Amino acid sequence: MINVAVLGYGTVGSGVVKILTENHSHVSRRAGEEINLKYVLDLREFPGDPVEKVLVHDYDIIVNDPEIRVIAEAMGGLEPAYTFAKKALEKGISFCTSNKVLVEAKGAELIEIAKEHNANFFFEASVGGGIPIIRPMIECLTADHFDEISGILNGTTNFMLTKMAEEGVEYDEVLAEAQELGYAERNPEADVEGHDAGRKIAILASLAYEKQVSFEGLSMEGIMKITNVDFEYARSLESVVRLLGSARVKDGRVYALVAPILVPSNDPLYAVNGVYNAIKLHGDMLENVMFYGQGAGKEATASAVVSDIQDCIRRLGSHREILWSKEPQQMGDIKEYPFRFLVRVEDGDAEKLAAFANALGGAGRLVAPRGVIGEAAFLTKAMTENALDEAVAATGVNVIGRIRLS
Repeated sequence: MINVAVLGYGTVGSGVVKILTENHSHVSRRAGEEINLKYVLDLREFPGDPVEKVLVHDYDIIVNDPEIRVIAEAMGGLEPAYTFAKKALEKGISFCTSNKVLVEAKGAELIEIAKEHNANFFFEASVGGGIPIIRPMIECLTADHFDEISGILNGTTNFMLTKMAEEGVEYDEVLAEAQELGYAERNPEADVEGHDAGRKIAILASLAYEKQVSFEGLSMEGIMKITNVDFEYARSLESVVRLLGSARVKDGRVYALVAPILVPSNDPLYAVNGVYNAIKLHGDMLENVMFYGQGAGKEATASAVVSDIQDCIRRLGSHREILWSKEPQQMGDIKEYPFRFLVRVEDGDAEKLAAFANALGGAGRLVAPRGVIGEAAFLTKAMTENALDEAVAATGVNVIGRIRLS
């Protein structure tokens, strides 16, 4: 029998406890040992809940118990999760987590500590909820060099953009609905400004390129400025607007960003709607492979945590090598990476617009969708954002908005 503990009895933590108890025989059989949930840590009391039998409020009770072999963390935030993880791993206790903040900031360090003490630090649930992506990257897809990772990594913003596209709902209205449904927090900044997706693409890029890709070093644009007019242009181009996290390699540098992107109908990400997530990898041998499923939610994320618990148990007494160094990855300036852009500018001066089109390399003006007046739109050739800014400055056009194309 293997004794385990769960840190946090919130949405994800309670889901982990539910799976460990309701599916006890199944998950134990798949782990190869009977799993005994010995402790659940939380500051709160839960009167009448069966968790009372194993509830503790002091982490030291857990980490100093020689019978505990695996700890699963579902509290969120950097502290005290980092301190708890470090203490456990230094004692040879394997640690798994759904905490993307912890993994992005301290993942490389905790992997190193786990190796030193013949334990494991696993974090499948930190990216994509219930979508298996971490384990395939470190175990199954190891023959390839990945030159691009791109994905819909945040279910809240994907729900919002889907509603806006399909129903013509304005941003403020759809945000309020997302909050009412529990998809968005009262303070939605982490989702709508791209921070959540940014941490996830940083984790994936760090694993793919084996060096630290920092969240702070990413270019991030949120969805706050996206309007229904953008969706009208998207439809005319047989595309949809999606908030994508992406990392690409060019000349030895990694170019990473989170931004609204126009995704064409022949891209598999085009059909990913609502709260679903999808992650697409392009390898030099495999070419394209995509992982799709529920990117958040109690049961989906908890399922990934329990899978990590099982894997930790199967590997007791051994360490699973994960190539992620603390050495900073050499990053490129995303403004120097070429994209095609949809650029919307104020209409009016025909000579100025002609000069702008010429500065873009002879870009043709798009036909404005029905009801759109007072503006002109251009679809550029592949160019850098710096070159686009130079064209804007040289011609004096007033930019209303711009979106990259995938």
